[in-house]
Amino acid sequence: MFADPTFWVAVSFVLFVVLVAKMVWQKATVALDARAEEIRKRLEEAQNLREEAQAAKANYQRLQRDALKEAEAILAHAREEAKRMREDSEKKLEAALARREQLAVEKIAAAEAKALQDVREQMVDLAMAATRQLIEANIDDSVRGRLVEDAVTEIPARLQ
Repeated sequence: MFADPTFWVAVSFVLFVVLVAKMVWQKATVALDARAEEIRKRLEEAQNLREEAQAAKANYQRLQRDALKEAEAILAHAREEAKRMREDSEKKLEAALARREQLAVEKIAAAEAKALQDVREQMVDLAMAATRQLIEANIDDSVRGRLVEDAVTEIPARLQ
């Protein structure tokens, strides 16, 4: 058996296969370990990216909620401002209407006073004309002279 070359070829072959298998096993193990390490790193990176994405999503959702709150606050402020402006406008309109009404009342009163004054002036003019006609018709020259003399004598007393 030890002298048989087939035995030694078989032993050599087995040793060769074992050595080659061991080397292949080591290289395959190293390659598989490297591949496993690369996969583990990629998984960690994917996990980190997932956590970052979740954080970014949470941040976006928070920003969205904040923006909605801010928009609601702006809308509420705009409503309050519109209400205040409407109330101010109503007050100003009421004040303007009151001023115009007062002006109209004053103009009406002035027009009434002017109309009354015009009527009085016309009445005075009519009374003067009627008096002139009566005096001219009823007073002769002797009465006129006596009236003029009486008026002249009263002038110094009326001037004092």
